[in-house]
Order: sequence, then C-alpha cells, then structure tokens
Amino acid sequence: MSSDRIDAESKVSGNQANIPARIRRELGIDDGDQLRWQIESDGSVRVKVIQQQTGTFADFEGYDGDTATDATTDHDAWGVQ
Repeated sequence: MSSDRIDAESKVSGNQANIPARIRRELGIDDGDQLRWQIESDGSVRVKVIQQQTGTFADFEGYDGDTATDATTDHDAWGVQ
C-alpha cells in the first residue's frame, strides 16, 4: 500500500470522520449532499457523492394568470366541505 497515492487524511472521532476541505472542494461536496459507501471485493472503499437535488420548487412562482381561482370550486376539493 505504500505506493498508493494519498490525497488527504482525517481522523475518526466517535463514529464520525471529517472530509478534508481539499477533497470536498474537488468533488463539489456541499451541505446536504449524501455519500454512498461501497466495500469492494479487494477491501477498498468506494464513495459516491450524491448531490442534493435543489430547485425543484425553487423557481416555481405559482399561478400568474389573469383569472382568480377558488380551490373549493375550481379544483379537486377532496376533503373540503
């Protein structure tokens, strides 16, 4: 293993380990992202970064039509008396 490239190191504290800043920046890891861990057959560990999905409703501005709507009469009013 002495020939393996070492990009950065961190220590485990409790059951947690920090991801070195250089690695976070290079992989684009940000708050809310998830890490998917996989143990390979040779004992090495593969980590895949799952980027947090943003913007699903971030750009949604709602109904901007000319006609006012009433949810109890114009839409499916399930459960509305």
